[in-house]
Amino acid sequence: MSNKVLYSNFLLPLIKLISPLFFDKKYLAGRHFDKNTIGWTWVLSSILWQKIFGFNRHIPWPVSPFISISNPNNIEFHVDNLDNFQSYGVYFQNFYGSIVIGEGTYIAPNVGIITVNHNPYNLDSYLPPKNVIIGRNCWIGMNAVILPGVTLCDHTIVGAGTVVTKSFHEENIIIAGNPARVIKKLN
Repeated sequence: MSNKVLYSNFLLPLIKLISPLFFDKKYLAGRHFDKNTIGWTWVLSSILWQKIFGFNRHIPWPVSPFISISNPNNIEFHVDNLDNFQSYGVYFQNFYGSIVIGEGTYIAPNVGIITVNHNPYNLDSYLPPKNVIIGRNCWIGMNAVILPGVTLCDHTIVGAGTVVTKSFHEENIIIAGNPARVIKKLN
């Protein structure tokens, strides 16, 4: 019996049966679960890493053990974008502010999305939190950093290594640099 047959005939139904014991059922749906099996592979891996070994145990959906989410209650996303939480090094720092990720948005490895900074006059305290809102169908390139209060409109491409310090209220653009600026408008 091949591994694929063993997986589809035995292991996959077992994972589907037990996964609601570990994760909120609303996150076990969408394109990664309905049309292929990659979502169920994430579930199996996450049961081991999240629930047994304790990495990101507090997150109610399957995530990579190599990312950080400060507060899962302060993050909003579409279930079809669960793949944004399977990467390496992504840092969702949202202790106090909220992060909203629009449907169809992709986030590359090692991206930082931050809702609150330290107070430069007293590093033991924080500045007031500011929400980060990322529009639909955006692409956040590897090693980009999005700082508190930033809003990106739909179909904004953020170049690799970009530091986004302000909002961009225009759709269909590519931004890059430190600080970020518009480098191209998309038709």
